[in-house]
Amino acid sequence: MRKATIFVLLIALAACGQRANLALKPGQHLPPAPYGRGTQPDAVELMKLPAIAVPERTVELRTRSEQRADDPFDLPPPE
Repeated sequence: MRKATIFVLLIALAACGQRANLALKPGQHLPPAPYGRGTQPDAVELMKLPAIAVPERTVELRTRSEQRADDPFDLPPPE
């Protein structure tokens, strides 16, 4: 019973968290501007993902079952 109570308390403690926007603490500054960039990016710009981080799907999803082409790299494990 005591172990269960401790477990429940630890789960409740782990579930506690601050749900606020990220912001700099007073006195903190953003890192210096990247080389070659004249302006300092703000926090919103730093949180945006570059296009390469979220690539678009280039392969059409299959809508029906089709026979797979032979894959030359699908080899059986060595014995």
